[in-house]
Amino acid sequence: MSVDGEVRRLKSEADEPGWEVDPDDDWGVAVVATVGRQLRLRREAVGMRAAEFGAAVGYGEDLVYKIEGGRRIPRGEYLDRADEVLGAGGLLSAMKEDVAKVRYPKQVRDLAQMEARAVELGVYVGLSIHGLLQTPEHARALFEAWQPAYSPEEVERMVTARMARQSIFERSPAPALSFVQEEATLRRPVGGTMVWRQQLEHLLEVGRLRNVTLQVMPTNAEAHPGLDGKIEVLKFADGTAVGRSDGAYSGRPTSDPKQLRILELRYGTIRAQALTPRESLAFIEQLLGET
Repeated sequence: MSVDGEVRRLKSEADEPGWEVDPDDDWGVAVVATVGRQLRLRREAVGMRAAEFGAAVGYGEDLVYKIEGGRRIPRGEYLDRADEVLGAGGLLSAMKEDVAKVRYPKQVRDLAQMEARAVELGVYVGLSIHGLLQTPEHARALFEAWQPAYSPEEVERMVTARMARQSIFERSPAPALSFVQEEATLRRPVGGTMVWRQQLEHLLEVGRLRNVTLQVMPTNAEAHPGLDGKIEVLKFADGTAVGRSDGAYSGRPTSDPKQLRILELRYGTIRAQALTPRESLAFIEQLLGET
């Protein structure tokens, strides 16, 4: 295909792995199908064939049909270029926000929505640093270590989704956030020495925020209720709450008052056994000095 006297290779499906639609994500399927239909109607309204339109936006004809058929998630740049080529006056570009959300896995979107509503959050983590506390480099190293391996595009997609959740620290009024991390999660040099140091420095920065309580559970502590796995409790402004624990209720989120009281009791016991917030920050500073 020649454009302005130069040969340009049109993007194919192989060039954009990881942009498939999750068939189990009903909302995502509906969004992508709606966007695809609008793209097709706009293209047909101006009398452009799929191959001609694809050449104009830099995509192969087959990929254009898949996007219009709701079988592929269009990139934001694709929508911007389509808006320009089809003279949509910004209507196609305006769909980027919803399409961007579809790129995040459904369970991540659900979690982010709950965290965005929470006025209180309490978390105990024993195996890794909690996602809300991770630096982008730390998160990327974790995803790159996963087996079976994620594609580079999938890794970046998940890092972006994880970092987007951290907007919780920018909310006003600020929610009350409490974290208890096992000592072992702070000692593991995920991503190498420099990434590890940056992560410890980030923990110190977050731990000094007025609305954040960060505690460390020392390895030499006796048995505690978190040894069965992660515990998370979120409370909302309307008085409702939801909790989850790897070691209770099959690991599923629960809003049952009795089950929530049990999770809160366990989390309270964990906090009482952990180092105090002041001791925890001093411990992280000491660990940072040892690296």
